[in-house]
Amino acid sequence: MTMTAGLGFKLEHLDEALTARNPGLWFEVHAENYMVDGGPRLRALVALAERFAISLHGVGLSLASVEPPAEDHLRRLRALADLIRPAAISDHLAWQKWEGAHHSDFLPFPRTGQALDITAGNVARVQDALGRTIMVENPSLYIDLPGHELDEATFLSELARRTGCGLLVDVNNIYVSAANLRFSPEARVDAIPASIVGEIHLAGHRPDPDTESGLLIDSHDAPVSDPVWLLYQRLIDRVGPRPTLIERDDEIPPFQELILERDRAHRLLEQRMPIDA
Repeated sequence: MTMTAGLGFKLEHLDEALTARNPGLWFEVHAENYMVDGGPRLRALVALAERFAISLHGVGLSLASVEPPAEDHLRRLRALADLIRPAAISDHLAWQKWEGAHHSDFLPFPRTGQALDITAGNVARVQDALGRTIMVENPSLYIDLPGHELDEATFLSELARRTGCGLLVDVNNIYVSAANLRFSPEARVDAIPASIVGEIHLAGHRPDPDTESGLLIDSHDAPVSDPVWLLYQRLIDRVGPRPTLIERDDEIPPFQELILERDRAHRLLEQRMPIDA
């Protein structure tokens, strides 16, 4: 069955997820939560994988760090991938590691030629270790760093050309970054090469509690906003339908509420599919 729209899986939704029959439904999990040798969490994922396509979304590879991905991390991710056989594996265009410390946030960096070399090397190491290609997600940005030599779309396009990786387009991240850095989200969406887009994420955001900052925060604790839905439609009108995930990581609503949001994405994708798909 064709993957259309999916949900980020939450363990409290296991029973409802296992009995869901929505066409095209798939699930995504944060890989690091399941990189274990056993236990109820892993058993739940295995049961889910027997019925649905699964995407592994990493939060710990630190692809833009000068330090390469840890071998033990890659070994455990490979073991999980071999067990689950996911439809896709992805992580973020950001750095988190420095001198042995691992930060919880996805930190920005100047998009220079040197940074591209480092990131491409790390992506290649990950793909060689996994025996699979991965996708790289565009980040949410809150500060306009100096020193950029490449715009984001060019950086990601060149990364894909060098390594064969794909692009996970987070539409909410584009909208949040555009609001914070004062650029056109439509122009950024239009600059993404269709050929490298493998997956799309949709999520909610909120204003920064510090009202003086004027920032939007990629909070993943709210429904997808109307402007993000419009930006998403603009993207898939141009690149065509791609597997699309509804992300919700906090203030988790009932499963059926998430399914309604997921079904909205499914309908938009279905409208853009070839008649004989």
